[in-house]
Amino acid sequence: MSQGMLARIRSLFEGDPGVRKVADDPVLSAELLLLFRMILADGSVSDAEMETLRRICRDSFGIPEASMDSVIDYLNEFGYETNGSQAVAMFQDLDDDRRRLLAQHMADIAKADQQLAENEVRLLRRTLEMLGLSPVDVVKPAASK
Repeated sequence: MSQGMLARIRSLFEGDPGVRKVADDPVLSAELLLLFRMILADGSVSDAEMETLRRICRDSFGIPEASMDSVIDYLNEFGYETNGSQAVAMFQDLDDDRRRLLAQHMADIAKADQQLAENEVRLLRRTLEMLGLSPVDVVKPAASK
């Protein structure tokens, strides 16, 4: 067995801090599952989409880069228990800013590979409807001059 595999197994048993953060926060888990669904919506996983996901996890949620593989493994193992509608439902009672942030993250993932597939647009549109948002809400406000 490789050293990397042993380290991953040990961190799963000891509790990787990034996995603990995701596992302890159902809303964060739901968002990451929705972002994965957006990555898969066009039928392929691009490096640009994965890099965008990693950036979102690091910058918006404080998940360390070293934890990302373990977080992805965790979501793959436990994500089957939650469908897209259930994940979106977790956001319906949250404030507008948090719902907009989810929509913006999904749009960032969809645009990461420079192609918007029809399935990505459909998933984003359906999510916006469920959240009570409009496409205008996905556009990030321009920085003040």
